[in-house]
Amino acid sequence: MKKITAQSPETEEVNTWHLLNVERVASYFSVDLSTGLNKLQVQTAFEKYGINELQDSHNRRPVLIFFRQFVDFMIMVLIAAAVIAGLVGELTDTIAILVILLLNATIGAVLEYRAEKSIAALKRLSPLSARVLRQGDWYDLPANKLVPGDIVELNSGAIIPADIRLWETGDLEVDESILTGESETVSKNTKPLTDPLLPLGDRRNMTYRGTTVSRGRATGIVVSTGMASELGQIANLLSRAESGRTPLQLRLGIFSQRLAWIILGICTLIFCIGLLQGESAVLMFLTAVSLAVAAVPEALPAVITISLALGAGKMARQHALVRRLPAVESLGSITYICADKTGTLTENRMRLEQVWTVSETKDCLYPAGDGQSLWRNLGRALALNNELGQQVDTSADAPALQGDPTEVALFAAAQRAGYHKAELLKKLPQLSVLAFTSERQCMTTLHRDGENTVAYIKGSPERVLAHCKSQYTAKGEQTIELDLLLSQAETLANTGYRILAVAYRQFDIALQTNNITSDFATSNNSARGSVLKEVETELTFLAFVCLIDPPRAEAASAVSDCLTAGITPVMITGDHPGTALAIANRLNITDQHNKEVLTGATLKNLSESDFLSKVKKVRVYARMSPEQKISIVKALQKLGEFVAMTGDGVNDAPALKIATIGVAMGGKGSDVAREASDIVLLDDNFATIVSAVKEGRRIFDNIRKFINYTMSSNAGEIWTLLLAPFFGLPLPLLPIQILWINLVTDGLPGLALAAEKHEADIMRRPPRPPDETLFSKGIWQHILWIGLLIGGLSIIGQAWAYQNGSPHWQTMVFSVLTFSQLFHALAIRSDRVSICSLGLMSNPFLLGVVASSFGLHLCVIYVPVFQTIFHTTALPPTELAVCMALSMVVLLAVELEKWLVRNHRLYS
Repeated sequence: MKKITAQSPETEEVNTWHLLNVERVASYFSVDLSTGLNKLQVQTAFEKYGINELQDSHNRRPVLIFFRQFVDFMIMVLIAAAVIAGLVGELTDTIAILVILLLNATIGAVLEYRAEKSIAALKRLSPLSARVLRQGDWYDLPANKLVPGDIVELNSGAIIPADIRLWETGDLEVDESILTGESETVSKNTKPLTDPLLPLGDRRNMTYRGTTVSRGRATGIVVSTGMASELGQIANLLSRAESGRTPLQLRLGIFSQRLAWIILGICTLIFCIGLLQGESAVLMFLTAVSLAVAAVPEALPAVITISLALGAGKMARQHALVRRLPAVESLGSITYICADKTGTLTENRMRLEQVWTVSETKDCLYPAGDGQSLWRNLGRALALNNELGQQVDTSADAPALQGDPTEVALFAAAQRAGYHKAELLKKLPQLSVLAFTSERQCMTTLHRDGENTVAYIKGSPERVLAHCKSQYTAKGEQTIELDLLLSQAETLANTGYRILAVAYRQFDIALQTNNITSDFATSNNSARGSVLKEVETELTFLAFVCLIDPPRAEAASAVSDCLTAGITPVMITGDHPGTALAIANRLNITDQHNKEVLTGATLKNLSESDFLSKVKKVRVYARMSPEQKISIVKALQKLGEFVAMTGDGVNDAPALKIATIGVAMGGKGSDVAREASDIVLLDDNFATIVSAVKEGRRIFDNIRKFINYTMSSNAGEIWTLLLAPFFGLPLPLLPIQILWINLVTDGLPGLALAAEKHEADIMRRPPRPPDETLFSKGIWQHILWIGLLIGGLSIIGQAWAYQNGSPHWQTMVFSVLTFSQLFHALAIRSDRVSICSLGLMSNPFLLGVVASSFGLHLCVIYVPVFQTIFHTTALPPTELAVCMALSMVVLLAVELEKWLVRNHRLYS
């Protein structure tokens, strides 16, 4: 994938600054390295490249976001129903529908407006000021005033203000985890590179906007600012990325369109049949419209919104903050979790995990004072050979150590073993430091030891071992076995560790450390070489220390739970392939049959069709750029998968936004990642996702129960009105009665079903197939036959009363329809489990709603004022009992259905 930048000297397609030497970069911008840009050059560059800020081209006004919530087919159907209800005089229904729509639009607009803050969070990464050389003088200027060609100075702790080609460095190390995902700091130098397609993490002569200087100093030339910087490219990706439609939105979109056409056809049919029977055209029009209003489940948006809101509240108590309500349900549909390694699956901090000596291997240092010379020297080396402060407080309330993550890890390991720097410096005062350089790949500290001097050295195994003459063993010093040690270092590195060799040298005299320090600091290569030859030679090898950013303690069990639930975990990282595979193996993301790691370089060379054929097999991706993370998510989505992307860095933000569900870390995560996400894990705990998936599945189950319930009820009403004429019966219901049934049996029972607890096997099921409809697994069959049963029972009640000359026949139809739907609400709480096993009191809200609805209906039948409004008559006890008996058949029939399902005789 190619990087577009208007500030590239060779071509407009590939960023090539790292390929050029400093002189060519300076020549391109016509800048004098000794004086910097002049005033005219700055003005010209500012007009050409613009302000050094990130622009937001997709910032929409809140009013537009609000009205956008109404661009949905289901919402349009409900608006049409509200207008029709108002035209025929049913203002109560009109007001109710409009209030529901306004509530939904407000909630959706607020959540979407919050998501628009992603670019604003990126801007907060921008540094406030920069040290700039202009017209021969150094100035502290606002960072947004920088232009390409400016010469800037970088010091430890600074946030880098733009993309910079380094000119001079002094032991510079930069934390680029926010862009690359790598937890280790990167050592920088000034040498030109040769590969135009190097990943960001390997461009050692460049620093990038938004990253942080961990140690050292440097001077460099600004080459890209604002939206042309690497951070700006991510902002551009983020602004272009469209949030993926959730599974629920897709299913409801299809459902609402089909439902609207079906209802329109049925209502037209009933209107025509009524006219053929000689009914009044006005009455039949009102009946058809009332049936249309009743058949459209106007409570569905409210039930879904409240269900998701309740689920979001429950998830917040479990440390998962929901930013977009539909994301709650969508978690139950995901088939892939693409997780960033650093900070998501791992702790985002280096830790000493293994110490290898010639004699033994341990997972920590021996405690101080155990008397073993090897381990005593090793503990002292780890405590003293660093540039950290002399902090000794390791209590829980102590401030965290600041500095290079590797040095912090080694320093902390020494402290845990009882080697405290402040105490050791009293016995072994520091005389000199030969700081780490990228050329030497090691660091040395010199200490006075009585009348003598001791040197402690740590660095890359190849460099340190090359200067060792002996190795420390349990038997004392022995001649070094160089090939054996190098082979062991390679073996350890292949397991994913970062390996450092530790050595020391005891001098029998007090060295002239003042001369050593000054000669080492000089730019005279001969003097520096003399120092190194005197100090960093004839060393004694002590140990290999093995460091790793370890997996979170709970991550392995969370991955296991995902696999049990049929969800495929995938690791996507900017880190080294070996490290990524090591962590994946520990977490069982990979298995013995699939240990392939796909790197960013390999992915660049794959065609789209080749990648699509591989994407479902790969479990580990390494050295990935932000664009490639988006490509992985899009490829999986193209194959019909629902993808959750987790992450915490700026580099994760575009993929978080485009994924079906973006899950950000709330603690260590960046503002950018949180603003681009759908769900934020407040405890940065990958395991919290498992709880969120469980809650998402429960919510979808309950939404589907409501749809099952309300569509069966509406089908019962339709069958009643449709079948009555074929049996020679008069119009069974009046428009006001249809609307009453809709009011009493629709909304509140639906909300009560939304509170139903999860079923026992909810996390032992595979994810719902991405193409699964709301009516799969027997739902449409249930709606069809239960609707027909309710309609048939209502017709039976009407026919019995009508044939016996009862004047209450219409009230009986009215009552059978109402009671049948309420019994159905009790029965539909589970697809498989009997109501006897569930218990009536396990959902007291539903029980209360059903009881209240029964009471309200009895008031409509027996209270005179309501009799006038609803055209009802008081039922004698016998007829009321017949209505109850007919209605209870629905409860018994559903229980029989569940017994058949449990015994795999139905819907299997």
